[in-house]
Amino acid sequence: MGVKHGRDYEGILTDLTAAIGRIPDRYVFFEMDEEEWGRLGEAEQLEVDEALAEDLFYALGEESVISVGSGVVIHDKEQHRIHILIGEEELTFVPLI
Repeated sequence: MGVKHGRDYEGILTDLTAAIGRIPDRYVFFEMDEEEWGRLGEAEQLEVDEALAEDLFYALGEESVISVGSGVVIHDKEQHRIHILIGEEELTFVPLI
C-alpha cells in the first residue's frame, strides 16, 4: 500500500533514494557485506538503492520505523515526512506533500 502522499511518487522515490544513500552501511538491509557492496559498480549500487527506497516506501505503510544498517527510517504521519537518522542525528527527510 505504501504511505499516504500528495507529491508525485517518482519525486518521492528519487528523494528517498538519495536520502538512504547517505546511510553508509545500507547494504546490510539486503544481507550484503561491505566487500560485496564494494564489488558493485556505481550504477548497480544506485539500482540497489532505488530498490531499497521502493521497498521502504511500501513497508512504511505498515511499520512506521525500519532499521537500515546503522540508520533508521521513520514515517512521521503528522508531519507527512519520512525521516532518515543515524543514532540521534537526522541526516535528512523526504516530504510527502
